[in-house]
Amino acid sequence: MLSRAALPLTRPNVFASAFRASSALSAQRPRWYAKGKGSAPYDLPESMQSEEKVKKHKSTQKPQEAQYTTEQPEFDTKAQPETTKPSEAEEFPEKPLPDLTQGIPSTLAAELEGRTTRKPGLNLTEDPTSEEYSDEKRGGGGGDIPKGGYETSMDRRKARMANIMYALMLAAGVAGMGYLGRNWETEEEERAHPEQPSGWGLGLWYNRVRARTGDLTSYYKDPAFPKLLPDEDPTMRQPYTLVLSLEDLLVHSEWSREHGWRVAKRPGVDYFLRYLNQYYELVLFTSVPSMMADQVLRKLDPYRIIRWPLFREATRYKDGEYIKDLEYLNRDLSKVILIDTKEEHARLQPENAVVLDKWTGDPKDKTLVALIPFLEYLAGMGVEDVRPVLKSFDGTVIPVEFAKREKAMRERFEKELAEEKKKKPSLSMGSLAGALGLSSGRTIDGEVSPSEGLAQGKMLWDQIRERGQKNYEMIEREIRENGEKWLAEMAAEEEKARQEQMASMKGSFTGVFGAGGNKE
Repeated sequence: MLSRAALPLTRPNVFASAFRASSALSAQRPRWYAKGKGSAPYDLPESMQSEEKVKKHKSTQKPQEAQYTTEQPEFDTKAQPETTKPSEAEEFPEKPLPDLTQGIPSTLAAELEGRTTRKPGLNLTEDPTSEEYSDEKRGGGGGDIPKGGYETSMDRRKARMANIMYALMLAAGVAGMGYLGRNWETEEEERAHPEQPSGWGLGLWYNRVRARTGDLTSYYKDPAFPKLLPDEDPTMRQPYTLVLSLEDLLVHSEWSREHGWRVAKRPGVDYFLRYLNQYYELVLFTSVPSMMADQVLRKLDPYRIIRWPLFREATRYKDGEYIKDLEYLNRDLSKVILIDTKEEHARLQPENAVVLDKWTGDPKDKTLVALIPFLEYLAGMGVEDVRPVLKSFDGTVIPVEFAKREKAMRERFEKELAEEKKKKPSLSMGSLAGALGLSSGRTIDGEVSPSEGLAQGKMLWDQIRERGQKNYEMIEREIRENGEKWLAEMAAEEEKARQEQMASMKGSFTGVFGAGGNKE
């Protein structure tokens, strides 16, 4: 049955008739508009109509009647003065723009105001200004639940433990302060703190607390040793000590992007050190750490003319400055001279210091060489205390002032010598020296004796200078002849010491693990 019903659909005539029917229906509508039969159910747009129909349609339209009224309300009121409406710029004046050349203005005030301003609650029936709405009445939690309602049992337990810990810490602090303020236990401690004696009293207790806390921090502030130099050898011929700084006095260091760090040696350093070595015990005292200054010192003084080098570890740290405390040198301060470029370094003993201007790398500088006559005079003439002499040169340029005083002293000496010769013209050189209290004759090394020098018109100071020049020439000759040999011997000694140190470290390391032992 199904095959019989579907059989007519397979015939070609059925599809052809259906196609002709659909094409006929689609062709009726355009022919209907084109022939103008009847009227269209709606008006076509003007763009699709012809110009004649558009003009005809517009002419047939009737104009709408305008509605007029006889009422004139503008004549019912009195004439009002004409007022000008303010412009928008006058109604809302513009604020001056900030000056951004001075930086972006700060918004801190606005942010703080926004933080402190409390936002109103969501309940619109409450008055935000009333006392019932305040945080204090509501528990300070910012809501309907009081502040304590947000705390858990764990929070309360933590707060309780924190209070207990605070109480224990306070008790431990009080007990510790009481223990630090106890009396001195040994005589050595009492001798070390004579200004804080033992005894009962709040003031004495407080002084002992300060002394003991100062001892705890002295490891970081005070020099590494109570005696920076060994005890003075009585057989030494240099009774005076000359303490020299390093940075900006003997050398000058600077850094540049092209070369990095570079160190320049001051003109006249070699002559300054080698000449004064015969009069002074030379000590280098610098605030530069040893790991940095030691390498510079090896290049600056390869023959070890400087006897004792002291670095930052030997300084005293106080008020943010590294101070060179001469009390730790273990030397008589009446015969100690410190030459530095910073007054802060000599703050504790300013009477022993000669502060010079910093050397900035000028290759024509002659400050060190010009200072030699003054230092040679102090040591050569055997001044008992150098501090009053240094005090007399305060506020002056020492080389210039010393040259003036030396000139005046020479003129006075020549005048006295001429008067003495006029009184006793028959005196010989020996008798003249005897009159002045000096013995005649020559020294062991063949030099002219002081008496003969005075008879020749030479001051004692001139004779000391001549002897110093001869000693310097002798030192220079020894360095030229044996300098390379000395350097080789010092290098061998350093290598030997390094090998011994390495062997000692290796033995201690293997001994810890039981690997060391005597080999038979």
